[in-house]
Amino acid sequence: MRFPRPLQPGETIGVTSPSSGVPARLLPRLEVALASLRDRGYEVVVGDCMSGDRVTSAPKQQRAAELTRMLLDPAIRAVVPPWGGELAIDLLDQLDWQELATAEPTWTVGYSDSTAWMLPLTLRLDWAAIHGTNLMDTPYVPVDGLLHWTEIAALPTGSTFTQHGPGRYRSDGHDDWEGDPEVSTMTLDASGGWSVLGGGAVDVTGRLIGGCLEILTALAGTPYGDVGGFGRAQSDEGLIVFVEACEYPSYDIARILHGLRLAGWFDDADAVLVGRTRAPGFDDLSQHEAAADALGMLDIPVVLDVDCGHVQPMLPLVTGALARVVVDGMRREITQTLG
Repeated sequence: MRFPRPLQPGETIGVTSPSSGVPARLLPRLEVALASLRDRGYEVVVGDCMSGDRVTSAPKQQRAAELTRMLLDPAIRAVVPPWGGELAIDLLDQLDWQELATAEPTWTVGYSDSTAWMLPLTLRLDWAAIHGTNLMDTPYVPVDGLLHWTEIAALPTGSTFTQHGPGRYRSDGHDDWEGDPEVSTMTLDASGGWSVLGGGAVDVTGRLIGGCLEILTALAGTPYGDVGGFGRAQSDEGLIVFVEACEYPSYDIARILHGLRLAGWFDDADAVLVGRTRAPGFDDLSQHEAAADALGMLDIPVVLDVDCGHVQPMLPLVTGALARVVVDGMRREITQTLG
C-alpha cells in the first residue's frame, strides 16, 4: 500500500466535483465548509467543475481532466469533493491511470458515489483513501471516539489510531443546510451499537476495502472493482470488507450482496462490516436479514450497524489500512495502521 505523506497546515486542499456539483441554494454551506478548512490552517483551491445545475457538475471529460490534474499536482496534498452524486462511474475510462500510477499518492476523501473513483485508486494504484465523510460534512465536530478526517490525513505513515463506536446515531433525515448553513453539531438522538450476526465476540485483523453498495455493484466484474484479486494479494495480512447501503430497499441489497459474493469479493475476507442504514426493509426481509441471507453462509464474522456510511456519525475508514476490529461486550472499536 502507498500512503500519502501527512497533510500539514499551510498545504493545499483541492475541491472539485467529480460527480454532482452544488446547487445555488447550498452555496452558503459550501462557503462554510471551505472556511472550516481555512480555519484549520489549509489553503484551498476550488476547481471549475462545481455546477449544480445538472446531474453532473460538467461533462465527463472536463471532470476527469480536473480530477486528474489535482491528483497529479504536487502542491495539492488532498482532494475532497463536496459530496457524491449519481454518475461518477463515467469517469473511470477517462482518467489517465498510467500517469497517475507514476505520481506520488494524494489523500482523497469521500463516500457514496465517490466510491466509484476512490475504490479503483486503492485497487489499481495501491493508494490509501479516506472513506466516510466529504467536504460538506467537514464543519461537523466529531463525536467522542471518532476522528476528523483532517486529523487522520495529518498522521505520518506507520501511525496507528483507534476509533470507538459511540453508541449513538441520528435516527432520521439530515440537517437543513439551506436554512442553517453553519450547523456543526450532529444531532444523535437514537441509541444503538454494533452487533455481530449470530452473536459472539469478534477480534479480527485485515486490510480495509469497500464502500457504498449501490456503487460497488456497478464496479464488480470490471477492471475497476477487482476486490477478489485485492483480497488474494492481502492473504498474508487478511482482508476486511466494509459495505453500506444508501437508499436501496432490502431486496435490492440482498441481490447486490449475493452478486458480490459470487464475484469473489468475500473469498479471502476475514470479516465483513455492514454500515448502519436508514434504507427501507420489508416485513419479510429487513436490511439485517438481507445481510444474513447473503453473508451468513460465509463462516466469517459479520458486524452490523457499524458507523460508516450515510447515517451520522460517520466513522472514517482508510481503504488499504491494516485494521483490527474488536466487538466484545461494550467494547466496539477499530484500530487502523497507516502502513
